[in-house]
Amino acid sequence: MDLRLPRVRGLLRGPRRMLAAAAAVVVLAGAGTWTAVAGDDPPPVHRSDRVVTVGDGVRLDTSYFTAGPDGRRPAVLLAHGFGGSKADVRDQAEDLARDGYAVLTWSARGFGESTGKIGLNAPDGEVADVSRLIDWLAQRPEVRLDERGDPRVGVAGGSYGGAVALLAAGHDHRVDAIAPAVTYWNLSDALFPNGVFKKLWAGIFVNLGGGCERFEDELCRMYERVAESGTPDARATALLDERSPQAVADRIDVPTLLVQGQTDSLFPLDQADLAAEAIGDNGAPVAVDWIAGGHDGGDMETDRVQARVGAWFDRYLKDDESAGTGPAFRVSRTLGTGSGDGEPRLEGVSADSYPGLAGEPRAIELRGREQSFDNPPGASPPAVSALPGIGGSGGLSQLSSLGIGVSLDFPGQHAAFESAPLEEDVRITGSPTATVHVESTKDEAVLFAKVYDVGPGGTQPVLPSQLVTPVRVDDIGDGRDVKLTLPAIDHEVERGHRLRLVLSSTDLGYASPAAPATYTVSLKGDLAVPTSLGDTGQVAGLPAWVWWAPLAGAAVAATLLLTARRRTTAPPPDPALAGVPLQITGLTKRYGKSGDRFAVRDLSFRVEQGQVLGLLGPNGAGKTTTLRMLMGLITPDDGEIRVFGHAIAPGAPVLSRVGAFVEGAGFLPHLSGRENLELYWRATGRPPEDAHLDEALEIAGLGDALARAVRTYSQGMRQRLAIAQAMLGLPDLLILDEPTNGLDPPQIREMREVMIRYAAAGRTVIVSSHLLSEVEQSCTHLVVMDRGRLVQAGPVGEIVGSGDTLLVGTFAAVDTPLAEKVAALPGVASAAATDGGLLVRLGPGGTARDLIAELVRLDVPVESVGPHRRLEDAFLTLIGDPA
Repeated sequence: MDLRLPRVRGLLRGPRRMLAAAAAVVVLAGAGTWTAVAGDDPPPVHRSDRVVTVGDGVRLDTSYFTAGPDGRRPAVLLAHGFGGSKADVRDQAEDLARDGYAVLTWSARGFGESTGKIGLNAPDGEVADVSRLIDWLAQRPEVRLDERGDPRVGVAGGSYGGAVALLAAGHDHRVDAIAPAVTYWNLSDALFPNGVFKKLWAGIFVNLGGGCERFEDELCRMYERVAESGTPDARATALLDERSPQAVADRIDVPTLLVQGQTDSLFPLDQADLAAEAIGDNGAPVAVDWIAGGHDGGDMETDRVQARVGAWFDRYLKDDESAGTGPAFRVSRTLGTGSGDGEPRLEGVSADSYPGLAGEPRAIELRGREQSFDNPPGASPPAVSALPGIGGSGGLSQLSSLGIGVSLDFPGQHAAFESAPLEEDVRITGSPTATVHVESTKDEAVLFAKVYDVGPGGTQPVLPSQLVTPVRVDDIGDGRDVKLTLPAIDHEVERGHRLRLVLSSTDLGYASPAAPATYTVSLKGDLAVPTSLGDTGQVAGLPAWVWWAPLAGAAVAATLLLTARRRTTAPPPDPALAGVPLQITGLTKRYGKSGDRFAVRDLSFRVEQGQVLGLLGPNGAGKTTTLRMLMGLITPDDGEIRVFGHAIAPGAPVLSRVGAFVEGAGFLPHLSGRENLELYWRATGRPPEDAHLDEALEIAGLGDALARAVRTYSQGMRQRLAIAQAMLGLPDLLILDEPTNGLDPPQIREMREVMIRYAAAGRTVIVSSHLLSEVEQSCTHLVVMDRGRLVQAGPVGEIVGSGDTLLVGTFAAVDTPLAEKVAALPGVASAAATDGGLLVRLGPGGTARDLIAELVRLDVPVESVGPHRRLEDAFLTLIGDPA
């Protein structure tokens, strides 16, 4: 189940008037039109596309999937996410069909090819549509019936689609099991938490929906009213309440698998917590699964989640008691980067019962005097925590899970209270709580509460999952005591670290009072942190399709955690290297169960000012891992990286002299290109005049498109905007990973010229690319890596024209066995077959004369021998035949 944004932009869902019970379902087109979709394994999947008319003349675009022999089988309704369509869930539909289900997908009102206006899952709109689709399933000869008109049916979906699964179970008794993911229980609570307007996410909703006019009139008027005032009113809250699963909480009594994201500022973990409590009180089986991703990015664990959903339906729709539905509670934990490509590594910890968000609280004393701070006029500049829309597989939340602080609180706009260093590791699983006394020069206050993990020596604090709790305090009078329930997280605070409670007057994602005010806060007790799933939890059992060994997995987890706990004092700057942009010495990064495999091994090279350095190597060579260590995103096991003489570590100040574009960039889709660059620079906290914004925009070369929303950009336009973002501030060292992806030939040529000009001004560029011809034309120097090691480094001309590399032309093609024989010859370091002959790199003592003699002896049909002049040839020779 692909829940990643934007592919399944699963956010909300829509309403309308309730259809009469006798309303007919009319098939308008496509009835009986079947197409075969080949799967990887038999049986083939058959799909039928139909347009179905429901209430008010709304037409729904549907697809129906079946596979295998004739006979009745349970049905599954798959709902898509907000802004998407039925196409987003097609792959999962085909997989479920092969597993023995009849699967129906559809585009919700206002999306895809379906008509109607968006109603955010209104009971008489989208929810009633699900009932009409169940009516249709009840008439299919392939679908198993519990009784006439009542098919055996489950509903699954992500975000917007997850909410309609919950609502359908509450409104239609024929639903037998559900699997909602990363969704909401109460929509007004999600968008107006504690009476504070979540303005950025609300704006993204409206933009993804196509604009306010695409929503039902009362929803559009509600949004405009709240967006203008910045304060949700009672009518707005009531309107969203009636479209929330909470409205039918007492009627949802079917087996429910709740998958919720830990990196989710839109629908945080407390939404699943409320659902689990209510549905469990109704006597239904409930399981809760906290995944490592969410609407703010991270790992959505798609394969594992999809396998668990399938097992859930096998148990409760097929009545297969042998199906393993997994533990009652499971949480994924990030153990750092344990693979060759530097991707975060996860483990699952589980419990036999869901502990909730407040289990086993532990009191931690905070220190700090009474403090006063300001809400600035216009609530600007705002503090930065989560940035909605910057998601994908990375995002700010994933950085925080790796111990990298990216939050921003402005001086004079927040109060902070801090604990003493912890004497032992503490694993927080749930919602910390604290009570503070609040006073204000106005009769109200809006505060944003968050708990930071602060390392020894005051290193850059980490805000777990980038989450904050907003709270509106009305009728303050002479002051009020306020209990804060902070965001639910799963986060380990290591021994020697401190916890810091911060109360800020602003946050980028929320609306704050525009009028200036001064707030005064003081502590009223300890910080209580829930520790219900500490290190005593069991490693969760994985699905049968994953091969693993529990004891080995536990050993790896322990090794990684112990490695992560190591703290070293950064060595002092080296004055002799103050003018050297980069020097890498003995750099090593291990991975594997015993740390005996290497992503990077004993790597050393140096880059000088004015160079454009090409970093080359086949997939898995360790290039991306090297770049991530260079940027301080992951920590090497051995060796050292120095930038202008300063040792690199997460949060090192010298990183402000480094600009990077690595593996794509995230932008707020509803903002223009210019606004995205301005927002990014603002979040760095550096003065606007240091941004050199005009120069960066000139580099982007987007012209009038800079004023358009980024969601309208092509891939190439996004690529150029991302590179301009990396160049903001004109950093002394610029790192570009595959900068020409998505660019057409003229744009590639322009990018080449940009890099050359950038370095010509005395700055340095490091570029990793698979386009060897471009590297040859753009770069002055090369570093070639293979299997984590340095193969060769030096000027491009020296490597390309190296006298030890020969191109042997042949009358006929050379096969692999013959190339291997040549490679084994004395004085030959490597040989690889290429178009028209062989590329041979001579070893110590090897000469062209000896090589020719040996080739003749082997009956190689030699036509010519000479030094080669193409980087591609040199690259293949250096790394050997990649096949």
